Amino acid sequence: MHAWAVPDQRPLPGTGAPVWLRDTASGETRVAASGTRASMYVCGITPYDATHLGHAATYVAFDVLNRAWRDAGHDVRYVQNVTDIDDPLLERAESTGQDWAQLAAEQTELFRQDMAWLRVLPPDRFVSAVDAIPQIIDVIGRLRDTGAVYEVEGDLYFSVRADSRFGFLSGLDAATMRELFAERGGDPERTGKKDPLDCLLWRKARPGEPAWESPFGAGRPGWHIECTAIALDELGAGFDVQGGGSDLIFPHHEMCASGAHVLSSDQPFAHLYAHAGMVGYEGSKMSKSLGNLVFAESLRLGDAEPGAVRLALYTQHYRSDREWSEGLLRSAGEQLARWRAAVAAPAGPDARPVVEEVRQRLADDLDTAGASRAVDRWVDETLANGGEEPSAPSSIAALADSLLGIRLVEAPR
Repeated sequence: MHAWAVPDQRPLPGTGAPVWLRDTASGETRVAASGTRASMYVCGITPYDATHLGHAATYVAFDVLNRAWRDAGHDVRYVQNVTDIDDPLLERAESTGQDWAQLAAEQTELFRQDMAWLRVLPPDRFVSAVDAIPQIIDVIGRLRDTGAVYEVEGDLYFSVRADSRFGFLSGLDAATMRELFAERGGDPERTGKKDPLDCLLWRKARPGEPAWESPFGAGRPGWHIECTAIALDELGAGFDVQGGGSDLIFPHHEMCASGAHVLSSDQPFAHLYAHAGMVGYEGSKMSKSLGNLVFAESLRLGDAEPGAVRLALYTQHYRSDREWSEGLLRSAGEQLARWRAAVAAPAGPDARPVVEEVRQRLADDLDTAGASRAVDRWVDETLANGGEEPSAPSSIAALADSLLGIRLVEAPR
């Protein structure tokens, strides 16, 4: 599956600092990638509706990590999936009378357009769950060989008791796990399961549902095992960062890791887990179920600028829950206009300290608010008093482009 085009970037001289991130599992902040290569898997969309600002906040956050890693000299391997076979997609297709595969293709294309508009660097591998079904079947078979899989009325389940580390990521008690599992696609009440938290690996074919042949009979994969199989196939166990929204911590990321732990007991699924906070609107978390979504497409087709959307998202830390509003976007648009006015000046104060400060802020758990403030101070000084360095405006424009994904000047033709 193809992703989207790589946006033109202005080069930034020098090398950034090693990036430190807060690990959700341990609560510690540590270096996210220590080798020459940096690897990251970020869970993608289930394509049954357009990209909303909650999605955008997550993918922009990990785009900043991607950019900061590359600036620090890492060879980055970034993988993102598309969950193009799952219950929500099939339910939406049935309710609208659409073919499920066509719906998935249309919504995935909208996602590509939204990400390109936001100037998000594309993943190196953009993997469809449907395309990965052979790898998923292989992983389920390997898990079955370990004794971690059992059958309930033809469906295959993973036994969470097979993983001694289960619960390491979320740190939740059993009652809370069970509640969240029920809310987020699980079936804790199903009769015949060994543990209410055991998750579905392979769903036996039902009438009217798509199905694929396998050694376990015709059917389709469960949600969690899709990402386990894709990540192991593309990156191998022990990759650097597993990323996504904080609503994926449990059960999705917990379950993804548990399957991998059973197969690779000598190393973790990922060395570090990083999660973006939820975006709220009108006092509630932005979600499809609540119907309070602000879609990236509506901003893209309206008069919003992608740089203003990114600046609005940068006002708070990526791990923080935050509220989206028209006022926030309007203020970000005004901020973007000031930045553009400053880099259009014939000269400005020395940009080198600003470049260094932005690099340090992003290296400190992706502190985009601190990075934006550093540019703001240079902008304020330039607009108020000018400066003596004619190359400074161009350097700040390159900084904003390369590290923050914000285009301040037109690309050369």
